[in-house]
Amino acid sequence: MATKAMNFKFNESEIKEMKEVAEIYDMTVTDLVRNAVNAYISKMKSDPLYRLTASVKEASKEESEEILALVEGMSDDDLKIVKTQNFT
Repeated sequence: MATKAMNFKFNESEIKEMKEVAEIYDMTVTDLVRNAVNAYISKMKSDPLYRLTASVKEASKEESEEILALVEGMSDDDLKIVKTQNFT
């Protein structure tokens, strides 16, 4: 897959910490940031709001808030997808 450059701003202490960690693990700061972003994205994709709304691209902010309010008390087992159905 092709890669693209992006620019991000970090304060000096964050940059210092990233460089220290990258050096300890013999990796580049780019690889460190890429790994961190991938781990965070994976975590966010397991969030109930994401799982319920990822395939609903037309949901308004109000609809998303309503969905979240309905599922706040549900467990992961309650949110397990057991069947999918498409409506046209």
